[in-house]
Amino acid sequence: MENQALTLANVPESRTLVVNGTKVAPSLSAGADWRQVLAYFILRMNVKESSKELYKRTLTQYFLWIEETGRNLANITDIDIEEYKSYLMTERRLSALTTGSYLIAVRKFYKFAEARKLYPNVATEVKTPKKKNTFKKMYLHEAEISSLLDYYKERSLRDFAIVNLILRTGLRTIEVVRADIGDLDIQDGKRVLRVWGKGHDEKDDIVVLTDKAYLPIKEYIDTFRKGAKGNDPLFVSSSNRVQGERLCTKTISCLCKEGLKAIGL
Repeated sequence: MENQALTLANVPESRTLVVNGTKVAPSLSAGADWRQVLAYFILRMNVKESSKELYKRTLTQYFLWIEETGRNLANITDIDIEEYKSYLMTERRLSALTTGSYLIAVRKFYKFAEARKLYPNVATEVKTPKKKNTFKKMYLHEAEISSLLDYYKERSLRDFAIVNLILRTGLRTIEVVRADIGDLDIQDGKRVLRVWGKGHDEKDDIVVLTDKAYLPIKEYIDTFRKGAKGNDPLFVSSSNRVQGERLCTKTISCLCKEGLKAIGL
């Protein structure tokens, strides 16, 4: 029961808990260790577990920065928060969008802390940086798409099937990674792929697969994945170290970038 209760946001605040090895006292004070405060904050959040992990990860970076710079959590001011924002953008060179997500977590924490009289809300006036409307990406022209696919045809059946699928359906890397063989289906007479999209909890969307999108996948499965089951990943690693395991988004991203560089983009 103890472990089960850790994920609930409505646990009585008078109860002492242990969260990921950190003891959370019935009441916290401004002098509490930041790990204890963070564990208490995460426990009380009424959000999905994936969101809790995101807040935990970003706020850990904030508290470590406080610790590493010799600051005292109890004496933080809005000036310190501004300096943290500057640190994220200049020293860590995070984008405005990523920096903004870090600051949102900080603001949520201080709103929570003020409501429980732990710390004053010193983050209310700190603004997230504006995203610059600069040109960064451009769609591929037909000739470039043809060159890119030609490159992968000479490389491997798997890589060609992956890039071809992305080009023809617009799927994100995470959606390709999450796809299983059993997600290939027929609906209303059309070949489809069930999709687990970013931010979703299940495979509640589909993309229609034309023959040009589907046939390279079929050839890859027939050649290298005979005997694979429906819950097996659609695409797997071929490296010796993790052979047969599900690919990660970084692998697919690197794969795509390699092809773009190879054709001069």
